Amino acid sequence: MSRIHHHFNQTLQGRDATREPSSVRYTLLGIALLFFVSCLLLPLILVFVEAFRQGIQVFSAALFDHNTLAAVKLTLLTAAIAVPINVVFGIAAAWSVAKFQFKGKTILTTLIDLPFSVSPVIAGLMLVLLFGTQGWWGNWLQQHDIQILYAVPAIVLATIFITVPFVARELIPLMEAQGTEEEEAAIVLGANGWQTFWKITLPNIKWGLLYGVILCNARAMGEFGAVSVVSGHIRGETNTLPLHIEILYNEYQFSAAFAVSSLLALLAIVTLIIKTWVEYRQERASIDQD
Repeated sequence: MSRIHHHFNQTLQGRDATREPSSVRYTLLGIALLFFVSCLLLPLILVFVEAFRQGIQVFSAALFDHNTLAAVKLTLLTAAIAVPINVVFGIAAAWSVAKFQFKGKTILTTLIDLPFSVSPVIAGLMLVLLFGTQGWWGNWLQQHDIQILYAVPAIVLATIFITVPFVARELIPLMEAQGTEEEEAAIVLGANGWQTFWKITLPNIKWGLLYGVILCNARAMGEFGAVSVVSGHIRGETNTLPLHIEILYNEYQFSAAFAVSSLLALLAIVTLIIKTWVEYRQERASIDQD
């Protein structure tokens, strides 16, 4: 009986050792809330306040300006090309890394993470070195009258490079955790590779894949550094939304700049809502499987 009592006291002492005083908990909570309000919530509110400062007419005129509409179209076009390419690459890379053992696996994983460690401006400069007039392929492109740099292809390439890791990095740990037992069982039962992917692998990763697509799309639409280097800043032709906002702000058209910024802010809010919903569904799916 004394042993049980002694063990119970030790358990209580261990629990007390992991509990922080109320003052510490409330202080940490206050710091977190202060950071959230001052660095995240307040700037977001100020964007909409400044956007409507000069009235709804100025706001509407900025949004429906032909340069703004051209920037919106280019941003959507870039995302529409870059995201599906990265989805295909992300699934293939994640499947290779998680399901197979091969030489160079560590190198492939490192290359996937490369855009996280390289500045977007450096990524843009790499494209200039490749496709610029004095670049590796510059003379060949000029001889064949092919425009890559300071045109839509360079913007798409820069966006693809920057957003490469998002889908792959979301799927790799998910696929590794799931293992290969279900795929192996399907193959033993006579399923081919495509049937195994569509019937087994894809349903198991659908929420993680959607999560990665959301993050990839948000980054593609908001990318500034790499696109700024390779775009040429041609109004109505090679300016995405972030570049168009920069031009408006530098020209002291502050209300117009904040009006266009509100589009990206709305995109961020919608992305956050969808992200939260996907996380909730992913948690429910994991609970149902358990």
